[in-house]
Amino acid sequence: MLKRFHEREEGFTLIELMVVVLIIGILVAIALPTFLGARNRANDKAAQSGVRNALAAAKTIFTDTDDYSTVTAATLLATEPSLTYNATASTGPTNISFKVVNTASGITKGAIELVAYSKAGNCFEAYDESDTGTVLTNTSPLAQASCIANQTALATAGW
Repeated sequence: MLKRFHEREEGFTLIELMVVVLIIGILVAIALPTFLGARNRANDKAAQSGVRNALAAAKTIFTDTDDYSTVTAATLLATEPSLTYNATASTGPTNISFKVVNTASGITKGAIELVAYSKAGNCFEAYDESDTGTVLTNTSPLAQASCIANQTALATAGW
């Protein structure tokens, strides 16, 4: 009886194991692009959210004074402390590049441009003129150093 137990071999053949590995490889090849695309969309949404929050802070300050010329990095930070503000290029979704356009440039009560860089390599902008309203633009891909508020509309309208 012991001899019969040792003679019986059970298990998977090499072909069966290779088929299983092939099926797993195909499933990974199908799923990986989907997961990477979801991550890029999430990074873009984070940058868009940062710009929207900064715009809400700027509009709050505008409401107090009825003029964008009073908006500074300090007043933006006091209104929305979860973001950082500067006049240089944006380095990420919570680092907002901004520029205030004052009344001397012909806009009655000024304007503000807010820009954020997405970790996916896209740049998102909100430009709000007190006279005409808000314009949302974006461009992709863009080098991080070029994602700066400079009164130049980005390539694609909308988000």
